[in-house]
Amino acid sequence: MIPADFDYVRVSSVDEALSALRDGGEDAKLLAGGHSLIPLMKLRVAAPAVLIDIGGVRELEGIRRDAGGATVIGALTRHATVAADESLGLIAKVAKTIADQQVRNRGTIGGSIAHGDPAADLPAALLAAEGSVTVRGSGGTREIPASELFVDYMTTAIGPDEVLTEVRIPSMDGWRSSYQKFNRRQEDWAMVAVCVMLRTAADGTCDAVRIGLTNMASTPLRATAAEELLRGRPLTAETIALAADQADNGTEPPEDLNASSDYKRHLARVLCRRALEEAAH
Repeated sequence: MIPADFDYVRVSSVDEALSALRDGGEDAKLLAGGHSLIPLMKLRVAAPAVLIDIGGVRELEGIRRDAGGATVIGALTRHATVAADESLGLIAKVAKTIADQQVRNRGTIGGSIAHGDPAADLPAALLAAEGSVTVRGSGGTREIPASELFVDYMTTAIGPDEVLTEVRIPSMDGWRSSYQKFNRRQEDWAMVAVCVMLRTAADGTCDAVRIGLTNMASTPLRATAAEELLRGRPLTAETIALAADQADNGTEPPEDLNASSDYKRHLARVLCRRALEEAAH
């Protein structure tokens, strides 16, 4: 389909973007890589009156490490760049699975996270990494932890007058990870995906674990019941199986043309077991 009519503004700085957002009001939308917003516009699910293209804002690109060991990723950093940085651990593994190479060359980490689609790969990974985002608006700059970022289906805590500028990932030293994703075709959205971050103690027991779930509710989730069962216990096949059986606890997976809710719950348990086994061994 053809999108509804809209005005187009291209900016070269965050300040220009904020000014354009103020002028455009509630009908203005930011455009980064375009791989989330443009398909919705073609379907007329989204119909912004003003499209503000921030693709040329170079200050929002790049990956750096801060003094505390955290990784700071500019919001306009392409998926392909993230995927190529092995030091990013889980985040790089997840980025490698996004759609195909063409999409990864254009799509941005900030655009994907700000879009808030529960079927997207990166939001659940950000939750599992206990990361955060930095946003700038008329009221200044603030940091939003991932646990408070995703409010509802495709709805985040980022204000309509704010621009996501950075994604912050805490140090992953000592953590092992795995990402297991099930989809019909490589470039499809995940029917279900599970990401695991795992850290073991000297005696081999589970010291800490984080499990993120993709497409299991209206927002990305943490599998808290499975996490609680694992902590402090040996990572045996039996313990992992028991924890994986709790992966769908408290979830409300949406039924769609690809899978029923019950099938998605089954997938979550199977993928959780696989991810835990890979991270543990």
